[in-house]
Amino acid sequence: MDFYYTVEQRAMAEFKDRGSRFIACLIPLASVGDFKKELETVKKEYPKATHYCFAYRVGLDGNNFRVSDDGEPSGTAGKPVLGLMESRQLTNVLIVVVRYFGGTLLGVPGLINAYRSAAALVLQTVPVVQKAIERNYKLQFDYTIMNSIMTIIKQYNCSITEQQLQLFCTMTIGIPQNRLEEVLFKLKEIRGLEINAEV
Repeated sequence: MDFYYTVEQRAMAEFKDRGSRFIACLIPLASVGDFKKELETVKKEYPKATHYCFAYRVGLDGNNFRVSDDGEPSGTAGKPVLGLMESRQLTNVLIVVVRYFGGTLLGVPGLINAYRSAAALVLQTVPVVQKAIERNYKLQFDYTIMNSIMTIIKQYNCSITEQQLQLFCTMTIGIPQNRLEEVLFKLKEIRGLEINAEV
């Protein structure tokens, strides 16, 4: 597996059923550490909602996920949303579905449908992007060889996650897994460049 699917934009969509409003908020999630802050942001945006149900998936193995029904009957909110993410092979994504209760009980099938529908609507509003799975490497080098390094980074679509550019430079780059050997071979040809794999 050389690629994964995710979203890069936040989005919002609304689904209504018998007076209840279900507002789905789609949020790109880089790490589990960002989750609480994002959930708090949604709660501040919709302070009078009855429920804040969510599902997220982070990472590439499919095992790092969490769901919450936030007081709704068990399995009616978080799981259907997570199921939608899994069926579309999405990761690094958080969907929070905010519910304003409309006075009519929807029953278990109705709730499952409403939460899934809200999540499906919000997923239709943004493009799903295919991203290369990357391996991170730390580069240390003298500023004089900067151009040679940048040429390789651009040529192979590597990403730069961190950089400190002074007389002596350090840079953390993500190398697409399917081009790893080529890129490392090219980088090792540059004299004076130190390359270390990040764990």
